Amino acid sequence: MGAVAAALRERGMVVTGSDENVYPPISTFLESRGIQPREGYRAENIPADADVVVIGNATKRGNPEVEAVLNRKLFYLSLPEILKNEFLRGRHNLVVTGTHGKTTTTALLAWILKTAELDPSYVIGGIPRNLGQGAHFTESKYAVIEGDEYDTAFFDKRSKFVHYLPELVIVNNIEFDHADIFADLNAVKTTFRHLLRIVPQNGMILINGDDRNCVEVAEENRFAQLIEVGFSANCAHRIRDVSYSDDSSRFTLVEDTFEVPLIGEFNVRNAAMAVSAAKCYGVSNAAIQAALGTFEGIARRQEIRGEAAGVTVIDDFGHHPTAIAQTLTALRQRYDGQRIWAVFEPRSNTTRRAVFQRQLPQALRLADGVLISQVARLDQLPADERLNPEAVVDEIVAAGRLAFYEADASHIIERLVPLLAHGDVVAVFSNGGFDNIHERLLQRLRDISRDQGRKC
Repeated sequence: MGAVAAALRERGMVVTGSDENVYPPISTFLESRGIQPREGYRAENIPADADVVVIGNATKRGNPEVEAVLNRKLFYLSLPEILKNEFLRGRHNLVVTGTHGKTTTTALLAWILKTAELDPSYVIGGIPRNLGQGAHFTESKYAVIEGDEYDTAFFDKRSKFVHYLPELVIVNNIEFDHADIFADLNAVKTTFRHLLRIVPQNGMILINGDDRNCVEVAEENRFAQLIEVGFSANCAHRIRDVSYSDDSSRFTLVEDTFEVPLIGEFNVRNAAMAVSAAKCYGVSNAAIQAALGTFEGIARRQEIRGEAAGVTVIDDFGHHPTAIAQTLTALRQRYDGQRIWAVFEPRSNTTRRAVFQRQLPQALRLADGVLISQVARLDQLPADERLNPEAVVDEIVAAGRLAFYEADASHIIERLVPLLAHGDVVAVFSNGGFDNIHERLLQRLRDISRDQGRKC
């Protein structure tokens, strides 16, 4: 929503808006683009002369602004409808989907096309450092869009990505997620099948050939060309000869070798998907490697927030057990021999529930120590449906790792700081602001370091 708001502002439109909680990086990004988001929803926030009201998918009936829109008979659309109507018709739309890796893969692909001077439009659910914003619209015929399987709006329960008029679709992986939207894995597969059905005959589908769910979903495709990308021998675009350094990954795709300044097997897959898509549009190896080599990553994806008292604090958006495990594995490669602490906030609509009660301990115990906060918005879920963080902690302890349950960011900091030593790495996993725990932890460590310096 924020990225598209900024893009509409660039077109000369007057843009206003509201949100329940406004926090960086999106709040500061919007302010830098001349948009001051209002915190809290009120009917009077909607201008009397609004031409269109865009309603986000987190906004429900009962929201005072939604009720005002309906009562006043205003013209309203969902975010995907705005994209389709205003920006995507008539373009070559490259839509990147999957449970994990969408944002990084979309950003990589957009940066490759930009480096190749194809000047693409793009819509990305994060802020790529190379691009400076999550959405930008040009006169180019190419558009790169992150395709989310989450529902469109309270009045349209289809997945967002079915609105995006795809010519090329990437399916990175398919797992169960969004337990508030999908009943089970089969329901997730069904929505991906709906997406593949609308790829035209002259289009292209790229799937993770190592992912059984992706292969199964693509089986009924009878029209668009299909390419499997992965490590398996059956993959037409096979990934081979992967090697890692402290800050990059090197791999061969088919017969060409590439290097990207990202760590971990999952990022190799992300890069391989972006490379394969770019090659479908004739981008040269030289342009691809130039783009990969200068890629600077995404805010909140293994983002180093700072270092104090010899402790590195990292922010990561990961909240699904698979994403957490992949990130911790990558951090092990990057910080070989150093202790890694995982701080986790159960905040997403899935991790707040008991759906991943067994998977979360398996993912988090890849860290040397774990701290878990109270489930967010506790009052919105019946007790028997909630994740039990204390049970997660008990299982991690039983596996021989340090683990603690603390109610909030303040108590986590109090528990964690005495345990930290020079060289430790703290990875904070949350899809929200987590009460600014990153900066508060760093400040506490700076204060301790300064006080120790004075005593010396």
